[in-house]
Amino acid sequence: MMRVALVLIAALQIVCAIFFVSDILFTLIGLRAAPISWQTRELLEIGAALGLVLGVVLGIAVLLKFRARTVQVEEQLKIAAGAFAQVLQERFEAWGLTPAEKDVALFLIKGMSTAEIGGLRKTSEGTIKAQTNAIYRKAGVSGRSQLLSLFIDDLMQEPLVPTA
Repeated sequence: MMRVALVLIAALQIVCAIFFVSDILFTLIGLRAAPISWQTRELLEIGAALGLVLGVVLGIAVLLKFRARTVQVEEQLKIAAGAFAQVLQERFEAWGLTPAEKDVALFLIKGMSTAEIGGLRKTSEGTIKAQTNAIYRKAGVSGRSQLLSLFIDDLMQEPLVPTA
């Protein structure tokens, strides 16, 4: 219904715009078609004004609808972000990670390199590698991609690969 109304209003505006632009161009160039009656001209102007008003009203309605949807999606995103943070903390606790390992694990999940993590934590890369290996061992994974996959599976309704 809304789509049909938008198409009809747009068509009305296009027809009126073509009429007015061509009328001005014909006057400027000096080409004048047979004059139209003042009643027809008034009807076209009323139609153009009505099309503009309807376009504005529909535009506002669509804008309000999308604004409401944006607010709803932002709320869902906040909930998801909170849920993800909760899942991270629960997993880290279940694996028995130390506070330092929790920090390193979080940086790993964010995609940072060993050197970047070492720089942020003011720790040597060797220490970060040792902590990374401890995290992988405690989580029961062999690398960063498997570690990240554990959290992606938690966020999805069902895992991509069914577990036996």
